Amino acid sequence: MIDAYLLIDFGSTYTKLTLVDVVNEAIIATAKAITTVETNIMDGFNKAYENLCAKFDTKEVRIIKKLACSSAAGGLKMITIGLVPELTVEASKRAALGAGARVLKTYSFELTNAEIQEILNAKVDIILLSGGTDGGNSKTILHNARKIAEHIKHIPIIVAGNKCCYDEIKEIFDEASVNYVFTENVMPRLNVLNVVPVREKIREIFMKNIIKSKGMDEANNYIDGILMPTPAAVLKAGEILSQGTSKQNGIGDLIIVDIGGATTDVHSLADGHPTKAGINLKGLQEPFAKRTVEGDLGMRYSALALYEASGEKLIKEYIDVPDIETRCAYLHDHIDYVPQDDTDVAFDEALAKVATRLALNRHAGYLEIAYTPLGDIFNQYGKDLLETKYLIGTGGVIVHSKHPEAILKEGLYSPSEPTILKPKDPIIKIDYEYILSAMGLLAFDLPDCALNIMKRYIVEI
Repeated sequence: MIDAYLLIDFGSTYTKLTLVDVVNEAIIATAKAITTVETNIMDGFNKAYENLCAKFDTKEVRIIKKLACSSAAGGLKMITIGLVPELTVEASKRAALGAGARVLKTYSFELTNAEIQEILNAKVDIILLSGGTDGGNSKTILHNARKIAEHIKHIPIIVAGNKCCYDEIKEIFDEASVNYVFTENVMPRLNVLNVVPVREKIREIFMKNIIKSKGMDEANNYIDGILMPTPAAVLKAGEILSQGTSKQNGIGDLIIVDIGGATTDVHSLADGHPTKAGINLKGLQEPFAKRTVEGDLGMRYSALALYEASGEKLIKEYIDVPDIETRCAYLHDHIDYVPQDDTDVAFDEALAKVATRLALNRHAGYLEIAYTPLGDIFNQYGKDLLETKYLIGTGGVIVHSKHPEAILKEGLYSPSEPTILKPKDPIIKIDYEYILSAMGLLAFDLPDCALNIMKRYIVEI
């Protein structure tokens, strides 16, 4: 009898199942079916499970644990509120993205009544309230706490700001019966990030509150725990693959590019310190595990937004076909469209190349030249990813492409954009089995097993 883990990803489009032999550290089978969040999410799961069971002898396998992640029903949607846009607001945004959230909007300084109304209309799952370093500015976060207490009762609030204000915020929120939790300041000192405690609170609220609101009660009863949003599971897998475990080494610095229908996600696992001498590191501290989400770069739902973000001229660098805008509009309106001929395939791959190029441009750090009486000074903002060892691709357009390497190479350093610090010569790997989110789940219980499976199944091309 084979002892196995069933790992489930309730995705926005597909529910994906991965059955893992945890003794022999091997994938037994994978399967998927359309996610059915509009009716009963278990309908899609049951179909996927039926497909899975057709691929192995059910009498020979004993499922000892079932774990899941989810991005169904729009995923985890958050709004972040801070003080200065480049500091606490950006720190809060990075913490939320690293926890697997979609950050719908960020707010800085003192909230206005109009902004409060925007938040109420946004159908958001969690609000992250920050502002001020510890012992620093207290006026803004207290103003915003009072605004929230006056108008917002039903949305969970995570407070991760100036700790000197917590006693007063507690009084404000308790009096108004606000649903809130405190955690450590996301930026306790100027330009210093502290994202891990915030990420953990987000995950706790996701497990306790958000699952019910997504109509997933039945799924939650079936499995042994929905641990996290799907993007957070991918980031967890990246961390294990990069850094290893207490028993074995990982493979080193890496970047994951995940091109989807609505977004292109980029995860970098690297410290990002300057790789060249004489470079000054400026701006907000970067987390080792960083995720960015480009909501205007997608293959279907966001195809028209991609067209608007890139412009027709850039797309024509990769494919010269008539009516590019019309094609993108059609893909936006038909999110389940499958390419029908060679031109369709080439057009999809052209969009994927544009998405990769723009997403890496936004994710990677960059250099600015400052002119001084003593000569030119080079300042680095963000991560230097020039020497990143691996570039890993996932997502349907990459997995099903005959030329995945050509797509991913569009995310590499270009002499035409010399100040953008993208990887120069990484080894390219592909997650052909769609196992990254599953391995992020497995890593919570069996990190060495997850690491060994990723080393085996995420292959170099």
